[in-house]
Amino acid sequence: MDGVLSDTSQLHFQTWEHILIEQGIPFDRKKFHHIYGLKNYDLLPLLVGKPLDPLYIKRISDRKELAFRQALPGHLQLLPGVLDWLRRFKSWGWRQAVASSAPPDNVEALVDELGIREYFDALVTPGDLPGKPNPAVFLKASRQLEIPARACIVIEDSIPGVEAARSADMHCIAVTTTNPPDALTQADIVVETMVQLTIQQVESLY
Repeated sequence: MDGVLSDTSQLHFQTWEHILIEQGIPFDRKKFHHIYGLKNYDLLPLLVGKPLDPLYIKRISDRKELAFRQALPGHLQLLPGVLDWLRRFKSWGWRQAVASSAPPDNVEALVDELGIREYFDALVTPGDLPGKPNPAVFLKASRQLEIPARACIVIEDSIPGVEAARSADMHCIAVTTTNPPDALTQADIVVETMVQLTIQQVESLY
């Protein structure tokens, strides 16, 4: 979702940096860049560099995500080519889902702020399931869409997301919003933006 529909990475960077510095914790942007896409319960201990109490993680995560949602209005726009492909997939009769490691409130806020809820048949978050790179959220989405995993195409920008798609035995298209092409080589197709994606490339996956 983040980095595929809209580039929210800077908002995430800024809100995490603010919250962590407030806690007296140095913010390592390079480390964050590599683990971006993980659930907060997995991401925060890696950022801090040590195990953390789950209640502490929840408290910090809740503050960060509230700050993130409050920063959304007026700061979001669809990435190039996204709306064209959402419309095209819908016109083909393809069922579409957002499958994200983000909290449900973030997913709801983002699709509403972007005005694209009508294109999705499901908004899927892992809940108590493991986050990416575990494929659980993608497999959950395939069940909700009633589409076999091997018939699904995942569009991702994060390294954990691409790994999760491969583990789910799903096709994967990667966009280089937050990572360079050489970090996304497990994907079937890598494009700079969705503008570059062609119908022929999508058809080649089947």
